[in-house]
Amino acid sequence: MTVHAPDPITREGTLAQLRRNPDIEIRGEADTRPGAVALVVRDSLDEEVLGRLRRIVRADGGRAVLVVGVLREAELLDVIECGVGAVVWRNEATEHRLAQAVFAAARGEGDLPADLLGRLIDQVGVLHRVSTGRSGAPAGGLSTREVDVLRLVADGRDTQEIAAKLSYSERTVKNVVHGLTTRLHLRNRAHAVAYAMREGYI
Repeated sequence: MTVHAPDPITREGTLAQLRRNPDIEIRGEADTRPGAVALVVRDSLDEEVLGRLRRIVRADGGRAVLVVGVLREAELLDVIECGVGAVVWRNEATEHRLAQAVFAAARGEGDLPADLLGRLIDQVGVLHRVSTGRSGAPAGGLSTREVDVLRLVADGRDTQEIAAKLSYSERTVKNVVHGLTTRLHLRNRAHAVAYAMREGYI
């Protein structure tokens, strides 16, 4: 495994913790290989850290463990999206806790602190409600009605056919399309369909 730290003191302290475990083999920072675990230590997250995590997982085929001091609500999904399966709070980064996260990552398993796991479950719940339209017409997503209309637009149906199929008036169909394109800053129906497909609604 490799260790990526912002300064020599942090790096040496982390290595000292890991070297106490005879089952962990430490390699040089540049020694990247598929399946290898890379431990990234930072106080907080920024684009440089996210870029490094993406390279480790996607370009190098490695597995990443993030040791971090602070992780804001909005950053949690960014970390998961990068492919990070294990996160350790810096103030909990004992020899045992680091080894536990490294071994979990090596096995391809997830390892999150309990409070982060709770936050992740909450965020996934919100995303699910948005994607299924249970929140009406959320600012960042599509309602059930909007998804139904866009599915038919994607099938090549015109306004009259969509209205007949969904038992709406033509005016309602036009209002639905206008509302979602305006709210999401989409240019036209084709752009709206592309957005819905990209986001997994249809």
